[in-house]
Amino acid sequence: MTELRGLYTLWLREVKRYLRDRTRIVSSFVQPFLWLVVFGSGIGAALRGGSQLPELSFQQLIFPGIVAQTLLFTSMFMGISVIWDREFGFLKEILVAPISRFSLFLGKMFGDSTDAIVQGILVFPIALALGISFSFTSFLIALPIMLLITIGLVSVGLVIASFMGSLESFGAIQSFINLPLFFLSGALFPVVGTGITWLEVAARVNPLTYGVDALKSVILGAPYAPLQILPLWGDIAIVGVFDLIMIGIGTWAFSRMK
Repeated sequence: MTELRGLYTLWLREVKRYLRDRTRIVSSFVQPFLWLVVFGSGIGAALRGGSQLPELSFQQLIFPGIVAQTLLFTSMFMGISVIWDREFGFLKEILVAPISRFSLFLGKMFGDSTDAIVQGILVFPIALALGISFSFTSFLIALPIMLLITIGLVSVGLVIASFMGSLESFGAIQSFINLPLFFLSGALFPVVGTGITWLEVAARVNPLTYGVDALKSVILGAPYAPLQILPLWGDIAIVGVFDLIMIGIGTWAFSRMK
């Protein structure tokens, strides 16, 4: 019971801290809006007539990728909470609490994952406002997939932050990891089946590739099938294994903190 209470308390703290930061919530609309409007419209116009999926607009095609991008950037950024907690002494207090490091890690991870999913959900009304259609059923099916994606990515952010001593160092490492993960995931363009060997290899070892593939399979449906990398269950299995590995590494990283 103590472990569950501690886990719940840490989860609630992270969620409340996010919900009270209205500036961050409002600003979370800006980035996906710009990607869908500026990038989606501009590149879509340039590719008109040459699309691999003529039944889908370019904005529709990249919409699931922009959801994944929001999850990625938000999840990785959430790791900064570890550094803030260390700076203000809160981390020291919870490290000496009578709960295991596993529960401590899960509490922060699930709290940050909840925050990331909220920001991911906010992309859907933006898409509707821009005329990008999707079914309510596909939205509901996408939610657990989004949770799977955020669990692994938040864990990566927390692991990195546990080894960082300053906000500047964390920011540099975060950008170094975020951009390759995003651009090699197929969020903006197909990276598997291009005939470019190094690009395909990099995409296949990128866990976010399978998260993006799963979101596109669910949100875009049958029109996306020709470009699908793996069946949906295969994508989910790989993302799930990645989550378990990162939870294990995260628990180890927290166990060594003093």
